[in-house]
Amino acid sequence: MVYRTLGATGEKVSAIGVGGWHLGLKTVEEELAVRIVRSALDRGINFLDNSWDYNEGVSELRMGKALRDCYRDRAFLMTKIDGRTKKEAARQLNESLRRLGVDYIDLVQHHEIIRFDDPHRIFHPEGANGALVEARAAGKVRYVGFTGHKDPRIHLYMLEVAKENRFKFDAVQLPLNVMDAHYRSFEKLVVPELVKLRIGVLGMKSMANGILLKSKTVTPLECLHYALNLPTSVVITGIDRMEIL
Repeated sequence: MVYRTLGATGEKVSAIGVGGWHLGLKTVEEELAVRIVRSALDRGINFLDNSWDYNEGVSELRMGKALRDCYRDRAFLMTKIDGRTKKEAARQLNESLRRLGVDYIDLVQHHEIIRFDDPHRIFHPEGANGALVEARAAGKVRYVGFTGHKDPRIHLYMLEVAKENRFKFDAVQLPLNVMDAHYRSFEKLVVPELVKLRIGVLGMKSMANGILLKSKTVTPLECLHYALNLPTSVVITGIDRMEIL
């Protein structure tokens, strides 16, 4: 496995990360989900993606089962929260800790920053970032980031509002794929800023949930290679079968 440095954190993370969404799907048996995570960790993948809202918590519960029996020590564990207020963010974070069965999470990200008012809600005096800062001080969280799927301008605005509040994110998750350059390009607009600020780049949607493959113009391997050749720390990809792993 190739390892890369996560921004300015100094953490070594696997170039490929296991996406958490697929692990909780009804079409994936729990035993298989656990096997995928443990096999990935056994073979050198250490970056695990998840979210408080994935499959109504099933994704976190299954990943938590996979992390038992000393597997936690091998993983760089990431999850996301949707709460925008300090109270709701703290509640979701504690629920994620319980589901995952861990004392701390390596990286927690504000999920789905897709509206221009999201940054202001998060950095409000009673906003969600306050909860993560307190959790970090308490040892429940090591690093803080954010994600978004829709518009690169909102990513840039989130970085701007963070700077105004004297806060620097450790990682940012964004869609990066072969079609990205043609419309609202995260690659062109956001990635250079993240590199300049030494913020870890977490690529996702390298195959656009399989939609790009239906075009018959690219293969899965080409999609992954494209995203891996950008300045990404990790390319997160959905894995719902051992053959894909």
